[in-house]
Amino acid sequence: MNKIAGLLLVTIFPLMVFSQNIKLEGIVKDEAGTPLEMANVIAFKKGTKFLQSYSITDSKGNYKLSLEDSQEYTLKVSYLGFDTKNVEVSVDNSLTDLEQDIVLSESNESLNEVEITYEMPIKIDGDTISYNADSFTSGKEKKLEDVLKKLPGVDIDDNGEVEVEGKKVQKVLVEGKEFFDGDSKLATQNIPASAIDKIQVLKNYNEVSGMRGVTNNEDNIAINIKLKQGKKRFWFGEVNAGIGDNEKHIVKPKLFYYSPEKSVNVLADINNIGETPFTMRDYFRFTGGLRGGMSSSGTSFNVESGGLGFMTVQNNKAQEILSKFGALNFSMTPKKTLDFNGFAIVNDSETTMYTKSNTVYNNLNLTEENETSAIQGSQLGMLKFSTTYKPNPNVHIDYDIFGKLSKQTELTDVTSNIRAADTYKEEKPFSLNQNFNLYYTIDEKNIFAAEMQHNFEKDQPLYNSLATSQPFVLIPTEGTADGNYIFNLIQNKKTTTNKLDAKFDYYYLLTPKSNINLTLGTTQSKQNLASNIFQTLENESVLNFNDETLNNDADYNFSDLFLGVHYKMVSGKFTLNPGVSLHYYSTKDTQLGTEIKENKTIILPDLYASLQLKSSESLRFNYSISTQFSDINNIAEGYILAKYNSLTRGNRELENALYHKYSLNYFSFSMFSFTNVHASVSYTKKVDGIKNNTELLGIDRISYPVNSNLADETLSASFRYGKTYSKLKTNFRASVTNSIFNNIVNDAVIHSKSLAHNYQASVASKFKNAPNFEVGYQKSFSEYSNTGSTTDRPFANMEIGFLKNFILTADYSYYNYKNDENTIKNTYSFLNSALYYQQKDSKWEFKLSANNLTNNTSMNTDSYNEISNSNTTSLYFIQPRIYLFSVKYNL
Repeated sequence: MNKIAGLLLVTIFPLMVFSQNIKLEGIVKDEAGTPLEMANVIAFKKGTKFLQSYSITDSKGNYKLSLEDSQEYTLKVSYLGFDTKNVEVSVDNSLTDLEQDIVLSESNESLNEVEITYEMPIKIDGDTISYNADSFTSGKEKKLEDVLKKLPGVDIDDNGEVEVEGKKVQKVLVEGKEFFDGDSKLATQNIPASAIDKIQVLKNYNEVSGMRGVTNNEDNIAINIKLKQGKKRFWFGEVNAGIGDNEKHIVKPKLFYYSPEKSVNVLADINNIGETPFTMRDYFRFTGGLRGGMSSSGTSFNVESGGLGFMTVQNNKAQEILSKFGALNFSMTPKKTLDFNGFAIVNDSETTMYTKSNTVYNNLNLTEENETSAIQGSQLGMLKFSTTYKPNPNVHIDYDIFGKLSKQTELTDVTSNIRAADTYKEEKPFSLNQNFNLYYTIDEKNIFAAEMQHNFEKDQPLYNSLATSQPFVLIPTEGTADGNYIFNLIQNKKTTTNKLDAKFDYYYLLTPKSNINLTLGTTQSKQNLASNIFQTLENESVLNFNDETLNNDADYNFSDLFLGVHYKMVSGKFTLNPGVSLHYYSTKDTQLGTEIKENKTIILPDLYASLQLKSSESLRFNYSISTQFSDINNIAEGYILAKYNSLTRGNRELENALYHKYSLNYFSFSMFSFTNVHASVSYTKKVDGIKNNTELLGIDRISYPVNSNLADETLSASFRYGKTYSKLKTNFRASVTNSIFNNIVNDAVIHSKSLAHNYQASVASKFKNAPNFEVGYQKSFSEYSNTGSTTDRPFANMEIGFLKNFILTADYSYYNYKNDENTIKNTYSFLNSALYYQQKDSKWEFKLSANNLTNNTSMNTDSYNEISNSNTTSLYFIQPRIYLFSVKYNL
């Protein structure tokens, strides 16, 4: 019943809104009858400045407006180089639609009147789309993300990152200055909506002007926030503090300063209500902008970064989350040719989780019931300093240094009917990354680029396991005769990495639309891994295990030297960019008293092709073969304790894997109909893939990597359709992923398949003064070789202003999960609400909020493990309902 109601609401709501409107359409052309593309047509209610509707003409000069019944309007029609024309229109409620062609006359004026008499909601200038924020907002928006959600072609994904026309925004600027090195999530959740004047979308963005004509920048999107007058050259921001029941609290000061010469941003967030201002996902994702040219070299050699692989915090919910976060961002321009910028981020969080689970091992006819309590701590710091020097238009030099330091801990208590265990993990990863980039336009025919990166990483994880039974036979632990003993195992591990990437590009421009690119590059890596496992006995003495299989002291050197050549040609709407690279790989592995060296040569082709159908419509194809090499964690052959019931080791005989990747992408965004379409299909085939060979010993497992001659394949497709109307923004998205993979268990191959598909539709209103709503429905399917599940999720959000000074917001999601056999059915819902009070022109705002009004205390999940042939059903406990009263002061 809930599903039917949700679908009906999504379907009927647009009809209810548009049933009151009349459509006015026609063609804008010049006196010779030639249609004018990108002309602006705006409808004002006659005698007022109230903007009712607007349109931007398409390639055939068509415009379309949505007008209310029984009203009179003045149309202002403008086009660069032509006189602005006013057209009077009356809407009679006896008419269903109107037609009106408009003819403009050429003007000798250099500045069009439209640019000084009123503000267009959207302006297009080449690859820059500029949105006037006030044209799309009601004044009730709190943060940048609230504004972005109302712009045509712009979305916020589930992780808080910005997408424009289906592409991830990779850099965020405020007044042309970098905001935390481009992190879009920090921008969307912290920049106040009241400070925003315009939002500029910069398509085909490249920080280096000289490289724009020779590289493919179609996926490079940046946004630039223009601030309102009065928000420049002095501090502005807000201080927010709140208290709630059960000693809940939150403090969130935010300060901003912008001027042409410098900018400073200060953010802080201290709370125990479950809000996570900076997650571990953010920590690992924080890469810093658009750089990283080695990603296109054809070689994948990814150094494993420090991280514990924490238990997953589901939807940022847990029994308790304590967060302390602080960040500082700055930018300085001492002179026109020199820029300095950087940031510092610190975060201290503690998360408490509790889970009950039931695992059925089908092959063993065994059921394990356990309860897991975990306390996770994370302290991290990030510091980056960057400088850009542009002495003249032909030279661009970048240098940055980026350091990350963290301490991560996890204390876990597992109570099971088979084995109880307490584990403690601790890591202190440190990394220092330096980048130097030089781009030099020698003359109109020759361009040179050099990109170099050095990365140093060090990690010293500690693992401690206390179990009620001996976990693995191959570990010669000591116990007691009666078996009533706690096995206390400790593992020390240390990993260091020095890695240098360097790439030198030479571009020769054959014509203004074709060039040849020669590339000489290298990756040089040196790693060391040392580890040992020992047991602490009851008398506090230490039992060292001297078996070489339980200890590591390995050195691993990796080298890649490559030479590439690419040809790029643009002919009309078609772009072709084929290439090939020749790689010479060498590895040296020293461990167990022996040394193994290997060398090989591989040729890797790639192809990029693009068809630019219209200015904002394209079809693109990519094909590439890439290699994947393992780092030292898959090479060192001594055993590593991964969990209290899991051991892993490396394999020094590993060969590289080959990836064949195909992708086809279609993008379309129409400023005439405000329709955004993105469709993609991709296929990946992994040859000689690196797989884990797993040996099952009851509920314990031992695994090591091997090369598999059985190919893994993944076929995925996605589709997104969005359309913005006068008072509505609609979205539909669908994704399908079909995978075939092969696992090796007890030396036998297990052939597996998985199919996941997800569908979501939503519609949101965009009224200036009336209440605004968003309703939607999401349906997800997961199918595995032996089982499957379905999840239905209707959701709704609302925003209502009343009694002039009050705003009420609420968001609701309902989850209905069931497996294919209907043996497991889980339902739960979440309702959050907030009531705001702020008098007009007052700097004070008062807020009463409630999280988890439905007072859920747990969530259910279900999973299937192909390797152990086991089904797990889990009950994950979360924070109950929280009430909070907060006060905000706008500086």
